[in-house]
Amino acid sequence: MSEHPDTPDAALPPAATPLTRAVLEIDGYAATMGWDLPARLFALVDTGRLLSSEPALAEQLGLEGGETGGLTPVEQDELPDGMALDDFLGTIAWPDVVSGCALVVERLMLPPGAEAKLPEGTDQRQLAAWVAEHPERQEVRITAAVLRDGSRETALRLRAKDSEREVLTGAELVPGLSEALLATFA
Repeated sequence: MSEHPDTPDAALPPAATPLTRAVLEIDGYAATMGWDLPARLFALVDTGRLLSSEPALAEQLGLEGGETGGLTPVEQDELPDGMALDDFLGTIAWPDVVSGCALVVERLMLPPGAEAKLPEGTDQRQLAAWVAEHPERQEVRITAAVLRDGSRETALRLRAKDSEREVLTGAELVPGLSEALLATFA
């Protein structure tokens, strides 16, 4: 399969693992929709298993017969309005066919050491307002993914550097979110 040089996938560096490729694919998909969007949840399904057990779905997703070594992201229904993310993740149970899951969420990030300047006795609402008004805040899109076996990968994209070439990946970038996703398989 040859890729046109102007397509988003052609601009991405080769990823080492199927999980990293899935995270970058989801990040690229989210990037096409812009910013200021609600969180999005994806099931990660073994592509080979999907091709053999659900050929109609695989065809609908545009998968070809030779693509058997990867993970296919399948977007889930929107998260319920008004429900805290932690509460929502606690309600998820995945069927055995799902190898992993991924979540895309936008957050504000502060530079290291900024929390030392946080006023004492701040509640959650005040903290959110303080972060939102902080002059050094950065808007970031986090795409975190995990597999049942405990593997994890995360992609971070800063709004200020919104480019495929500027996406940072790593297994331990947002460990708390990865742990919360792993708990959906417990």
